[in-house]
Amino acid sequence: MSRQLRLTKFSDLSLADPFFDSLKAGYKGFPQWFESKANEPVYAVIDDQTDELSGMIYLKQENGPVTDVEPPLPDRLWLKVGTLKIEGKGTRLGERVIKKIFDTAIGVGAEGVYVTVFELHEKLIELFKRYGFVEQASKTTNDGIEKVLVRSLTEFAGDRLKDYPFVHRQGKKAWLLAIYPAYHTRLLPDSILKNEPIELIQDVSHTNTIHKVYIGRLSLGRMAPGDIVIFYRTSDKKGPAYFRSVVSSICVVEEVRAKKDFVNVEAFLAYTMPRSVFSEEELRDQWTNSKRLYVAKMTYNAAFEKRTTRGQLLGSVISEQPRWDFRALTSSQLDRILELGEVNARLIVD
Repeated sequence: MSRQLRLTKFSDLSLADPFFDSLKAGYKGFPQWFESKANEPVYAVIDDQTDELSGMIYLKQENGPVTDVEPPLPDRLWLKVGTLKIEGKGTRLGERVIKKIFDTAIGVGAEGVYVTVFELHEKLIELFKRYGFVEQASKTTNDGIEKVLVRSLTEFAGDRLKDYPFVHRQGKKAWLLAIYPAYHTRLLPDSILKNEPIELIQDVSHTNTIHKVYIGRLSLGRMAPGDIVIFYRTSDKKGPAYFRSVVSSICVVEEVRAKKDFVNVEAFLAYTMPRSVFSEEELRDQWTNSKRLYVAKMTYNAAFEKRTTRGQLLGSVISEQPRWDFRALTSSQLDRILELGEVNARLIVD
């Protein structure tokens, strides 16, 4: 299965597709609305092999108060999730869509995001609330009353998930953590490099989820919840590491477990399989053959806009030693890495 989240136009989608049947049944004016958006951009989830449509996300910028809901939403720059339907198929695609919504909102400078949704869509409401959306208003339409879920991008709850994708720095350590090219893009799909094939991104849980699991023999227990991780993709051996190794992503630690924290291999598999790039066979092999094993669960907060190479970091930012597989970063080193990576400054708070 290879489903891609693509930016396309309404005119490139067919209203006759069975995917739209439930939307047409739930919203009387949907066909007319759909036709009126012909030239506007929309994200679609499309299978590369079959061209099957299994998701649609329409995002729209709105400037000013939102007056068609009760009570009205305040005067600010909003990103509205205009239409959202996802057929998840058990691959956590909903989380990937949430990340795309936040990435878009941060990119356009939005101060808040809102979505209207009918009460019957319980799982969708639960997904939005998990990432900080709160029920703040209602909207009365010809099709019924919708809940209005709102997420502020200027006020913070002090909770890592409800504040996602923002990164709190105060009192937290930062780390540089290496990842092999074979696993990099499968685990961190928005951090794909320009010289990597798009086919690397598959519609599987570890690709779609906001929550990632990194497994290794390194002493990951040095990290604590809330610590910041900068992923360092090692060389692909197609040239010197000086030019081929890059820093690509920023994540935040949720928790770290050692092998001894799992009662048996089944508990280890239940925890790691949905969010790890490794197969069940590979995970069982690691469990059997590694006395020292650590698992770090973290949120995938942002891909760097610009990938900075090892050569660009050496000397002026980071020294050759200690090794770059897993090492602490100073506050000034983190600042410089984020600056070189052109990470949106809004994402870093405190």
